[in-house]
This record gives sequence, C-alpha cells and structure tokens, in this order.
Amino acid sequence: MGSHFRAHRAGRSLWRSLSTGGTPRRAADPIRRDPLFPEPSSTSHHDLRSFLEYADRTELNVKSPVYVGTHYEYTVSSTLSQYGFSLKRVGGASDYGIDLLGTWSVPSSSEPLKVLVQCKAGAIGPHVVRELEGAFVGAPVGWRGQGVLGVLASRKVATKGVGEALARSRWPMVFVCCSADGTVSQVRWNQRAEAEGLEGVHAAARHSGGKAGSRIALTWKGKPIRCAGEEDGKGGD
Repeated sequence: MGSHFRAHRAGRSLWRSLSTGGTPRRAADPIRRDPLFPEPSSTSHHDLRSFLEYADRTELNVKSPVYVGTHYEYTVSSTLSQYGFSLKRVGGASDYGIDLLGTWSVPSSSEPLKVLVQCKAGAIGPHVVRELEGAFVGAPVGWRGQGVLGVLASRKVATKGVGEALARSRWPMVFVCCSADGTVSQVRWNQRAEAEGLEGVHAAARHSGGKAGSRIALTWKGKPIRCAGEEDGKGGD
C-alpha cells in the first residue's frame, strides 16, 4: 500500500477521532467575527472531512501535489485545534505562502494570538524560515504588528540549520513537526515568540500508551495546557 494512500486512510481516521472526541463548541469564533479575515481558498471544501469527500467525488489523484499539500494543510489545522488553535485554510495569488490563518488561545496571553501558518509536506531547510519571514510582510492587515506569530508546520523534524535560522530570526516563530496522520512530535519557538505571548509555555514529550508512543504536551507555569476535549486522568503521563 502506497504512503499517500495510507495518508488518505489516516486522514479519515484522524477526522473521525477529532469529530467524535467530545470537543466542545466555542461560544464565539474570533476568526468568523473578524471582518478582516480573507475568503477561504476553496468553496468546495473547508475541513479534512469535506476535502476527503471532494477528493473521492472528483477522483483526485492521491499522489498529486494538490492532494498531498491540501490534505496536509487540513491535517495540521485539525491537529493544532487540539492545542487551542482556531485556523482556516486560505491561500491563492500573492498569499506569500500562507496556508492557514487564525488565532491561538494560550493562558500566557490575555488575548488570542494571531497566527499565520505555512505547511511543508516535503523536505525542509533554512530557506523555509526565510519564506516564513516573507509571510509576515504579506500578511493580511489584521495579522500584522504585535501579537502575531508565524508557525512553520513540517512532516520532518527541524534540522540543525532550521533550528539555527529560527533562533536568529527577528520575527516571532514557532516550529511544529506534525506527521501525515496528525502526530505532533516536536514543538519549538524562538525568543521573539516567547516575548510575543509564549512566556512560561513549555513543550515536552508525553507518553500516550499503546502503539501511539509519545506526543507533545504543552504546559504553562508547570501546569498542563489541556487540549480541547481532553479530560483529567486520560491520555497517559
């Protein structure tokens, strides 16, 4: 079975786990309220489930760059929602490489942080950090200035070069290693991101039991930042 077909099946499994996990609806979505938020990049799909249905309906080649890239973008969006992100897929002409746009609610900030996300399903290097820096320049009006973080999501862990480029950047940036099936194995950020709202937040591996191995858990001032729908005593130590 090919890797892309496995990713297709994993995407369906991921969506089912997120849709049936008891995640509470938020009373107000800051993205939907923001008049400056751009239009989505597609009217045919808006999340992982609708994209998989669209791909089946149109017989989209699962090995095509469009399928692989779009599938990964929705996977990242669904996965990061468990960490307090509220994201929408955007893109198009003159998007400066921005794939997802939205907010991140963390207890270290009194207001949700604005975030712009670039998703890299392929190989990465220091150049991807420079690309993300360019995204700050081309960000929509409502996603400029203070309280804005750039997030780089990759299926590959950060290389030494990527880590060094991240640390050197004058822009607040976060790196997330998210696999094709939605497993987060690495989260790191630079000092500028800490100054913009992540002070006191830490990332550490947390054993989840079974074949799932470990995933990244976030804490603030030593206390776990609960993922949406997560209950005390569940998910392992």
